[in-house]
Amino acid sequence: MSMSESDKQGFFADESTLAMDDYLIFEYYFESTTDPEAAAAHLCQEQSTAQWKRVDVDEDLRDRFGAKVIDLKVESRLESPSYCLPQDAGKKAHACRVRIAHPHGNFGPKLPNILTAAGGEGAFYSPGIPVIKLMDIEFPDSFLQAFQGPKFGIRGLRGMLGVFDRPLFFGVIKPNIGLSPEPFAELAYQSWLGGVDIAKDDEMLCDVAWSPLSERARLLGAARLKSERETGEKKIYLANITDEVDRLIELHDIAVEAGANAVMVNGMTTGLSAVRMLRKHTRVPLVGHFDFIAPFTQIPFYGVHSKLITKLQRLVGFDVIIMPGFGDRMKTPDDEVLENVQECFKPLGHIKDTLPVPAGSQWAGSTAKLYERLKTIDFAIVPGRGVFGHPMGPKGGGASLRQGWEAVQKGVALEEYAKEHPELKAAIDAFS
Repeated sequence: MSMSESDKQGFFADESTLAMDDYLIFEYYFESTTDPEAAAAHLCQEQSTAQWKRVDVDEDLRDRFGAKVIDLKVESRLESPSYCLPQDAGKKAHACRVRIAHPHGNFGPKLPNILTAAGGEGAFYSPGIPVIKLMDIEFPDSFLQAFQGPKFGIRGLRGMLGVFDRPLFFGVIKPNIGLSPEPFAELAYQSWLGGVDIAKDDEMLCDVAWSPLSERARLLGAARLKSERETGEKKIYLANITDEVDRLIELHDIAVEAGANAVMVNGMTTGLSAVRMLRKHTRVPLVGHFDFIAPFTQIPFYGVHSKLITKLQRLVGFDVIIMPGFGDRMKTPDDEVLENVQECFKPLGHIKDTLPVPAGSQWAGSTAKLYERLKTIDFAIVPGRGVFGHPMGPKGGGASLRQGWEAVQKGVALEEYAKEHPELKAAIDAFS
């Protein structure tokens, strides 16, 4: 598809000439097999006003409705695109970074429509661009006023638990699939006694015939209250309510009325707009899990950057975001993990911060390593087998988490502290 020089320049603008409160900024990495300026102009055209005037009519709709390149950098020349269809194999390419100002009047504060523009047909099928990754979206503060963000945030969640001076400890109840509510609740109860703050359903466990959410929440709610009386500490039962969108409100109410005091939703499988809907209704913290995020994010130069997914999850109202963490199992570079954690804290208009939970085969020794890397106590760890596969049972697993953090606080090596703490010693022997 050819484009004249004058037509091409109609999709470029100097940022200083634009009223930036009227625009979102879409940032992309792309590889072009044609002239990079022409490719960037096509990218703007395809995602905004694809035809900007009618035949024989003196008009140009681009001024108000057209997306505009405000910064374009050609980073390198490539012998071939990083990923491509057969017709582009062997073609030389330019690796580029572009920032596009997109007038948000084209869609308003509606996430499905924003993502249609930023990541839809116009972006990913744009001529001359076989490889593209949406890296970020920047929102003006005035636009963010339409979004509520987390209802509780880190401060509210800590207030519920009365824990302000350390990381928080989750426990993913295992076995995750197959147990009826009675033994499942007993496992949670033992983990709370040991020191877990938040016992949770696995993301795979939903409202099923052999473990109805209503019964599960009733028994775990009762076990939670019992553990609070016995430990003198507040606890949270986190119920997974992921389901068809038209059941989310119903399942929230069932879980909360039965005894759950937080709910988890797999936000990318239900859709982020569904989470935004639930945020307007919920009375308890919302926790997001990272299911169905990897297929969009893991290819280095294609898809969507995971930090944008984190930002959008925070925007729609998740108080806690469980995300891929450090280590080979999570297949996420360390610097990308850190970027995702920082997205939970970065200034975002009036939107509250959210608690990051970098996940991945964790146990009592994980907290010290995360604290060293993140340089904050505002995070949580989310072990499964590290608590429920502990040789001394879930109570011992929960105790080992607390002991691992006590060693950090006292500046004592984990192995040294374990000499007088059998639960920590058993965890080291089993999981290190």
